[in-house]
Formats: sequence, C-alpha cells, structure tokens
Amino acid sequence: MTQIIETDAIIIGAGPCGLFTVFEMGLLDMKCHLVDILDRPGGQCAELYPEKPIYDIPAWPVISGQELTDRLMEQIAPFDPVFHFQQMAESLEKTDDDKWLLTTDIGTKIKAKVIIIAAGGGSFVPKKPPIPGIEDYEGISVFYSVRQMEQFKDKKLVIVGGGDSALDWTLSLKPLASAVSLVHRRDQFRAHADSVNKVMALRDSGQINFEMGQVKELKGENGQLSAVIVEHKDKDTKEVGRTEIECDCLLPFFGLTMKLGPIAEFGLNLKKNLIPVDTEKFETSTPGIFAVGDINTYPGKLKLILSGFHEAALMSRQAFKYIYPDARLKFEYTTSSSSLQEKLDVDSPSSSPRPAKQA
Repeated sequence: MTQIIETDAIIIGAGPCGLFTVFEMGLLDMKCHLVDILDRPGGQCAELYPEKPIYDIPAWPVISGQELTDRLMEQIAPFDPVFHFQQMAESLEKTDDDKWLLTTDIGTKIKAKVIIIAAGGGSFVPKKPPIPGIEDYEGISVFYSVRQMEQFKDKKLVIVGGGDSALDWTLSLKPLASAVSLVHRRDQFRAHADSVNKVMALRDSGQINFEMGQVKELKGENGQLSAVIVEHKDKDTKEVGRTEIECDCLLPFFGLTMKLGPIAEFGLNLKKNLIPVDTEKFETSTPGIFAVGDINTYPGKLKLILSGFHEAALMSRQAFKYIYPDARLKFEYTTSSSSLQEKLDVDSPSSSPRPAKQA
C-alpha cells in the first residue's frame, strides 16, 4: 500500500509564485510540499528563459530567471519545503477527515488541509515528435524525461534534439549506456557552448554516434524498440538517405509546451482555462483550494510575477484559518518581529542556508 505523506499545504507548481508562497506560509508556521512536472524549481523562469533579464522585480533593476529562482530558494530554505519533482498532480479528492488527498502520476500521495495552485499557464508537457506509432512505445522504450538514470544502464540509447536537455543527457547517460547515438536535424545546436564542445569531442573520438537527420520510423514489438530509422538529406545533391540505428530506448527532447492538464478535472469553475478567484483571499470556487499567479483570473488581473507575490501574501492568511482554525492570526512585520526573525534565522547571518528537501 502506498504511504500517504501528510503536510499542511500542497503547492502545485514550483515557479517563482509557488516558491514565494512557501515563504509566506512559512512565516505563519505552515509546512509545504510542492509538486512540479519539471526536474528542478523555477518554472518558466528556469526552463524557458534562465538567462533572460527580468526588469520588474522590486529592488532588482535587472535579474535573470535563474538568479531569481536561486534567490527565492535561498529565502525559503529556513522553512524546509519538500519538493516532488518530475511529477504531475493527477487527481484530487476530499477525505473523510475533511482534508485533500492529492495523487501524482507516479503514485505519490500527499494529504493536506489546503491546496494552492501556482501552476503558471499550466503544466509543462513534452512536445512529441511526429513519428507514426510512437504512442505504442511510450513509457516502455520511449521516454520524454529521465527520472531514474539507472533505468538506462547497458542500453542502446538514441537521443533526439539539439537543445540543452538533449546534450546534457547525452553527456550524463554516456557512462551508463552501452551505446549512445545523438540525432539532430542539423549540425548546429541551441545549447551551452561547453556542452556542445564536450559532445562533439565524444563524437570525434568515436565514443558516441552523431546522425544529422530526423527519426522517421520505429521498429520493435510489444512496445519494445529494436531500431529507429533516421532520414537525412544530402546538402549538395539533395538526395534522401535512410540509416537504421539499433536502439533499446528513444529519448526525444523537443522542448516543452504548456497545458492545463489534470487541474482541469479538479472540479473548479474554470474560465477560459483560468481559475477565477476572489481578491480578498485568492480562494477558488472550492473552499480550501487557492490559486495564485498566472493560473488565476479576477477583474484587473495583471500577469506579473510581482502580482503573484502579492496574491501569495493575502492567500496565506486565509489558508492559516483552515490549518489553525482555533488560533488567532497576529499580523507582524519581519523588520520588527523577533519571532519572525527567529524563523528566518537572521540572528546568525553568517550561517549557510539549509538546502531544500526533495522527496
């Protein structure tokens, strides 16, 4: 039987608004678990524009998406949030003791008094290549992410793509796999120069195979691949050729797209794939479920990170009433409250921040 994890609040989404929600909840002694389909915190900031400058974060004339993520992680470290990465919130049900039970797509079960949806525009889902019959192999020998590296030990891998994910996993899985082939439609890459140089060095030394082209056909039975067919066009003659590569597992990294996903099935009163909330508590039509950041909508809504921070602050006050129904909520300032400063460990500024936990 799957163990049920219990906490005060579950935050769906570990982007900037989800991370700052941890801070606001932590100030009020509420513990949080976060669920995110990505393999690291930061949401769109970390995945889509980690080096892109952001100019409208208060007190930061300019800050990159990755640096903002790093700063938020440092800020919430005193509250020991627990992250469940590479998981999608799949179902949500009310329990007999008036709590919420959330189940992820890999079977993780988390129970809490409140749910906070901070999913941005929705869940990141992989863009699938247009290869006939690929669905028959998904989850068996075709994977769009790497959750356990040991799964690919001694396997013949074909990795497809030209971005950071494709090259990073080529480098990471090469020591484990029996053979690695990288396939990309051209010999130029959209990845960090250091990664490109390392991959090309492996190619030049014969440690990996590189095919310039596109995977057009899969061979195998009962979901297990035996080979892929790569089609390539000669630059000069324009003639089309086909190469067959032995393959146990195919890893296509074609980027991510945004979809609302299973959140649409949570019974909320959606409006054009957004979640309406009130502007006092940022609570949804379902008591105990809140929404902050780009996923919500209300009159005058501005889709800005700083707006999400404001929403998280007000939302946490209402969440407190669910988690501590018999307690009185006292309003305090971090600048003058010794109890809040103790929680933030500001009496020992030289101490290193505690790392956030990952389940």
